[in-house]
Amino acid sequence: MSLSNSYELPGMNYLALARKWRPKNFSEMVGQEHVLRALINALDTDRLHHAFLFTGTRGVGKTTIARILAKSINCEQGVSSTPCGECSTCKEVDEGRFVDLIEVDAASRTKVEDTRDLLDNVQYAPTRGRYKVYLIDEVHMLSASSFNALLKTLEEPPPHVKFLFATTDPQKLPVTILSRCLQFNLRRLSVERISDYLQTLLDKEAIPYENAACKQLAIAADGSMRDGLSLLEQAIAYGAGNIKLEDVTAMLGSFDNHLIISLVEKLLAQDAMGVMVLLARISEQVPDLNGVLDAILNLLHGIALYQQVPQACEAMLEEQGLALATIESLAATISAEEVQLFYQIGLTGQRDLKLAPSIRSGLEMVLLRMLAFRPASGSDTVVIQKTANHSGRQQTTQQQEASLSHDSASAVVQQTDRSDASVINDTTAPVYESPQPQATVSIESPWHEIVAAMDIVGLDKQVAEQSVLMQVNNNVFELALAPASAPFFNKDREISIQQSLQNLLGHDISVNITMQEVEGESPSARKQRLTKEKIASAESIISDDADVKSLLDSFGGHIEADSVQPR
Repeated sequence: MSLSNSYELPGMNYLALARKWRPKNFSEMVGQEHVLRALINALDTDRLHHAFLFTGTRGVGKTTIARILAKSINCEQGVSSTPCGECSTCKEVDEGRFVDLIEVDAASRTKVEDTRDLLDNVQYAPTRGRYKVYLIDEVHMLSASSFNALLKTLEEPPPHVKFLFATTDPQKLPVTILSRCLQFNLRRLSVERISDYLQTLLDKEAIPYENAACKQLAIAADGSMRDGLSLLEQAIAYGAGNIKLEDVTAMLGSFDNHLIISLVEKLLAQDAMGVMVLLARISEQVPDLNGVLDAILNLLHGIALYQQVPQACEAMLEEQGLALATIESLAATISAEEVQLFYQIGLTGQRDLKLAPSIRSGLEMVLLRMLAFRPASGSDTVVIQKTANHSGRQQTTQQQEASLSHDSASAVVQQTDRSDASVINDTTAPVYESPQPQATVSIESPWHEIVAAMDIVGLDKQVAEQSVLMQVNNNVFELALAPASAPFFNKDREISIQQSLQNLLGHDISVNITMQEVEGESPSARKQRLTKEKIASAESIISDDADVKSLLDSFGGHIEADSVQPR
């Protein structure tokens, strides 16, 4: 009878996916082509620097590239960008037991004594390999004294030593260290790259999956391949060896994008009941509602970006898993100003959520605030409303442009001895029973009227609004654009403005835009001037009103600065 002292625990030989599928050569790396190209060329031409610094967020391949580099310069077949992977050196590096590859976690060895102990052996030749390689991870965690100790070695490095540094925060490194390293900045990986790689691994592991589930995992990975692999492993366990979107969504505590899209649609339609019903459905699906407001803000960001710079939003939509057609549809139902208002309310609400009695009630109040403060076409509910007829007042032509004959002035009155505020609306009587129909523009119309009627949006519209019309000669519009606006201008915008003018005026038009400062008022400057005049007129109406003065005296209050606005 014999007894054995060797035993094996269940799962003892299991390797995590991130370790099992760690790239062993440069050809297996996903992304980072800009870094790999430089390293491959340096290895193949034998032009190796003594210190390399790899920077980037977590899980993008910093230490993986460093280990492959260490293997490439020590492979028994010779220095090259394609280590054999079969010699004892390559195998030992892969297994983490190569004696001449010294890996250090700087976060746990920050003292200067640790660094000096580490560098004491730098002068000695490598035991087995061609080079002695020091791989220092999170190097920014070293103390100032440790950096000073390291600096001396970096200034005069022995020929048999290579330093490979990795960090997520290069800003914390002294410039004296940075200047002695070749720096490579690794980028966050795209959702598509991570999703494709996860699917490739699942095919190799013979695990069934849904493409949408892999994409959801890639979005949650937030640019980190290592996080993506960790989430994939968790999803495999959660789904008992089957990767389904429903399981991944539940595991991540996320929610269906379609519900968020529907929620925003209800917001834009002013459907308060629909908003509450959808929020209840989301609450049933996801117990933790902290991410709902984030998802709404991401969607509003996509809408705003599409409205202003549509050609730049595709990559962002891909990162968030949103369809361009969805954004197009939503963008057509809300103005750019309203998107900004909703976004600002959401940001403020996000900050205040922790103060709410519960996440659910706080989120409901944020959504109700968006509904309450969206500009309405009907009459507004006010605390105090007065009507005053100013039609007998004599005004100049410029004052008539800025008059409040069709607007109302509002101000916030803050009481000094109470915590709440009153809103005062002072509405002037209309001069006309109904607004006059807008006249059709022609080539002789003022430039601001022509611009307002043009069918252009985004930066094309901004260029037109910031231009000053110098003259129209033989159907040629001569426009001047201030040099400060030059970054927004290119020939395509000039062509777009010309095409819009031709469509508007119905005949051939040429446009010539030059960069110069000229006298005259652009449509944008005119709009700002009129706004200031309206505010000044509104302030005058509010401050001169006898009842307002009485209210301020009675409650010991004051009108908040900058709160007077024409409505």
